[in-house]
Amino acid sequence: MDENNRNFILAIVLSIGVLFAWQYFFVPKHPQQQAETQQQQAEPGTPQPRAGGEAASGAGGALPQPSITQAPLQSREAALAGPRVAIDTPSLKGSINLKGGRFDDLVLEKYRDTVAKDSPNVVLLSPAGTPQAYYTEQGFVAEAGKDLGVPGADTLWKAESPGALTPQSPVTLTYDNGKGLIFTRTVSVDDNYMFTLTDAVANTTSEPVTLHPYGRVLRDGLPHTQAYYILHEGLIGVVDHAVDCGHIFRSTLCDVAYKSAIGKLFTFTSTSGWLGITDKYWAAVLVPEQGKNFEGRFQGTPGEPGRERFQTDYHLGPLTVGAGDKAETKVFMFAGAKEVNLVDNYEKAYSIPKFDLLIDWGWFYFLTKPMFFALDFFFKLVGNFGLAILIITFIIKLVLFPLANKSYVSMSKMKKLQPELVRLKERYGDDRMRQQQAMMELYKKEKVNPASGCLPILVQIPVFFALYKVLFVTIEMRHAPFFGWIKDLSAPDPTNVFNLFGLLPFDPSQVPVVGHLLMIGVWPLIMGLTMFVQMRLNPAPPDPVQQKVFAWMPLFFTFLLASFPAGLVIYWAWNNSLSVIQQSVIMSRQGVDIPLFDNLGLKKFFSKGTPKNAESDAESPKVETKTLKRQAKRAKAESAKGETKSAESGTES
Repeated sequence: MDENNRNFILAIVLSIGVLFAWQYFFVPKHPQQQAETQQQQAEPGTPQPRAGGEAASGAGGALPQPSITQAPLQSREAALAGPRVAIDTPSLKGSINLKGGRFDDLVLEKYRDTVAKDSPNVVLLSPAGTPQAYYTEQGFVAEAGKDLGVPGADTLWKAESPGALTPQSPVTLTYDNGKGLIFTRTVSVDDNYMFTLTDAVANTTSEPVTLHPYGRVLRDGLPHTQAYYILHEGLIGVVDHAVDCGHIFRSTLCDVAYKSAIGKLFTFTSTSGWLGITDKYWAAVLVPEQGKNFEGRFQGTPGEPGRERFQTDYHLGPLTVGAGDKAETKVFMFAGAKEVNLVDNYEKAYSIPKFDLLIDWGWFYFLTKPMFFALDFFFKLVGNFGLAILIITFIIKLVLFPLANKSYVSMSKMKKLQPELVRLKERYGDDRMRQQQAMMELYKKEKVNPASGCLPILVQIPVFFALYKVLFVTIEMRHAPFFGWIKDLSAPDPTNVFNLFGLLPFDPSQVPVVGHLLMIGVWPLIMGLTMFVQMRLNPAPPDPVQQKVFAWMPLFFTFLLASFPAGLVIYWAWNNSLSVIQQSVIMSRQGVDIPLFDNLGLKKFFSKGTPKNAESDAESPKVETKTLKRQAKRAKAESAKGETKSAESGTES
């Protein structure tokens, strides 16, 4: 096996290895859970453990614990029938539940479940007691052993005005507990997804009272997730110091996957940060007052299938309200789509630490985020993310041109050396050691680096994964169309060759066991074809095993990438096409023959008067070996000085 082909195969193997081993090598293993509990379903009012696993004591009472009811679930419409205050913004529609003061009804106006125009809008928050209930609540707890009449889940708040909550019209909710404490909650919202909640307590009694503000996000039932290691969906938060949250730990980011949270309790303390629950594209997050001590918790309570409970909450330090005095606390709540620019702006505007980590940029943050901004820049110029991908690929090719040029020049020199390499193999026969030594001396003499052929493929790997991550996790790519049948660049090509691209009335992906392998659409076929052409730019290797590897490699990658986002497959196909053009031009400038038509078996269609014996040679599996031998003989004859013209004719004959 010559060094050029060996290194090319090595590059292919490395690419495949990175594709399959990405999650293993670059995603940390699950550390031992350090704060495990064996909690079962809790009854209403059951005290919950605080930090360290001990029950709350004199420092403050336990958070009110909602029960996981096993009563029949009610419909969303029935649950929304109670007294409510409407929410009406350009981005959100929904309502605030006056019973408990909960945010449990939010619908995203700009996003739909599918690409169909009549698809319903995405429902983010839903009331308790409904399938997949998901809601947030804020409030106070009294110190242990004291009954101060703080509002709870059954408290009916009163709206000061009948109008809806809009960006221009905040709403105020009040509750008088009849024991000298008056609670007031003022809610405002911007045009997008950020709420500001100011909770005030007026103490009309003759004695000071101490309360502990809290906030939490709750979700019932195990939601459908992508189940990929490169994407986090579940409980998430940022704290101001290193905390092992039991699943993934990056810098100050803690996140625990849904399934990893079931039956577990993770606690931490901090003076800044945020916490909540995130899905791939949406999230509900609470940001307590920064600079104040709070205890945070992630927990998952087991239950019957569909009745599990996931909760993130914070518990602030004591808030003392003097007699005849008033005190307040403020919390920000993000509930909506994780749009990149919007999340970044919130981080700056509200001084929320590392809020951009709400989007799972991954460990290669320094590559993936710039890749997104580059795509977004060109999207704003051309109005199509697919075209933006093509432009970015072309620019990357230009940036890496010096490296690729050096590599292809070296490969061209390698091709020129093929006759000499064949001569060395014939000279040394089975003596592999002498053969390798002679080849290395030849490379050194001709200043050729046999490993340089790997570089064009290896440099694509970080770009490939950065683009893959951007396509996979950013909501801007969701339902972003290209042209024709590609309506969503973040989803696989919807066409399928096995049902004749929709002509046959069945879905090959539903075939048991192998259905996931039968997702070969038009763009994966184009990608496989471009890879096939690119590999045929090089002469076929003389070794039959190598020939089979090269022959099957494009087909393997076609199946491998068929289930990847269409945008990634389009990138790969376009990158292959540019590589074919680039390599052809460089080889031509180096005076190297481009045996593309020979390798594709198309030479007879592009040449006239081809002798029959030449056609048979072209069809022979050993044609490349014969060609190399003829070239070696010709080179030897031309290099021999002083030979007569008749001797040269005899050599060529």
